[in-house]
Amino acid sequence: MITSAEEFVTLRASRLKAEYDRSAMEEAPLAVWREVIKRYPDYVQWVIHNKTIPLEILEELCESHPESRYFIASKRKLSLELFAFLSQDPDPMVRGGIALNKKTPLEILVNLLSDEDEDVADTARRQYETRKSV
Repeated sequence: MITSAEEFVTLRASRLKAEYDRSAMEEAPLAVWREVIKRYPDYVQWVIHNKTIPLEILEELCESHPESRYFIASKRKLSLELFAFLSQDPDPMVRGGIALNKKTPLEILVNLLSDEDEDVADTARRQYETRKSV
């Protein structure tokens, strides 16, 4: 388990694969994730990249770091609420990320079929057709 913000940053910056991998795979307490976000804003995308990151932290990042929404949209572990929220983001790149996400619920993909951005709608259409044929 990662026990401090400094440990996370050290692991992520390491040139040793085992340490680098720990930054992507190990859990940390909520307080540690919040401290990384506060003290090391350049590492926010690596916090998002962590496979164990709690939904609570992803939700907080959506509110406090709008620039991180694109990275969050690609996470497969999102809640239905986060999928829905991000599918209505003002940024078409974020909506496109939701359209590409293989775990996006079909009802949200259906809504994206009529997105105002042609690329988002096209991506949603391709994903919908692929998933309906499986």
